Amino acid sequence: MDNKSFFTNKKIVILLASFCCILWGSAYPGVKSGYALFKIGSKDIFSELSFAGYRFILAGLIVLIVALFSSKNIFSITKKNVKQIILLGLTQTTLEYIFFYIGLANTTGSKGSIMNSTGTFFSVVLAHFLYKNDRINTKKAIGCILGFIGVLIVNFSSELLSFSFKFTGEGFIILSAFVFSASSIYGKQICKNIDSVLVTGYQLLIGGLALLALGLFNKGYVTNFTIGSTAILLYLAILSAAAFSIWTVLLKYNKVGFISMFNFVIPVAGTILSSIFLGESIFNVENIAALVLVCIGIFIVNRDSK
Repeated sequence: MDNKSFFTNKKIVILLASFCCILWGSAYPGVKSGYALFKIGSKDIFSELSFAGYRFILAGLIVLIVALFSSKNIFSITKKNVKQIILLGLTQTTLEYIFFYIGLANTTGSKGSIMNSTGTFFSVVLAHFLYKNDRINTKKAIGCILGFIGVLIVNFSSELLSFSFKFTGEGFIILSAFVFSASSIYGKQICKNIDSVLVTGYQLLIGGLALLALGLFNKGYVTNFTIGSTAILLYLAILSAAAFSIWTVLLKYNKVGFISMFNFVIPVAGTILSSIFLGESIFNVENIAALVLVCIGIFIVNRDSK
């Protein structure tokens, strides 16, 4: 079975896309633990950017080292390719996370999670206008609505009833989601001519270097390296390397609307995994209802018409 056949097999795609989103969901408690172990304050944005920089630099290096040991020529890119990958790294990694961290510092965690899930809508709408075979239809609309309701339920709290909106808060989170969606589609185009593993490795490395430079320039330092804190950083780097590599390949061979639906799994998985690591019960009505709705939404979108 060649790569295309493997990565377009629906059962395999569902498993891999779900795996990626569960990995990204595990980053929620992972990053929180990292901040605690590295003693980074919740409002220390530039130290958070430096932390993210270290994470993505390591992730990029891991991907490129694996590619090298897989007998790939990691230097087989042209000057045109370099420009494209730099642009992708500065958008999909650097710009996205700048918007995300600043936005999260100016809003609540639940609102941030909900606003971030709008990325699925952006992906579906952009794909509708860019690809003739990826139009919005009734199934996609229903699936997106159910998925978003699931995210609302798992993040529901009394604070959501206050309809406050701050551009540098909720607005930046939405911009972060849009940047990720648009850059993912741009990455899909790049991968037509370049090995997707190399694209992932270099864009993570370049984006991470830019984040670290921005953080350090503004005196955002990461200190208190211990065995525990370093282990968390390595885990976050490994999960980013694995998730971004698989996700890039899935986008290369599949419709954007199909793959992007799985993004609704991220906040639900993040909430459940955070509950597990914090010693809370995961079997509550909100978590179960949210997971069921997200799964139904994904099933409806991917159900064969016949």
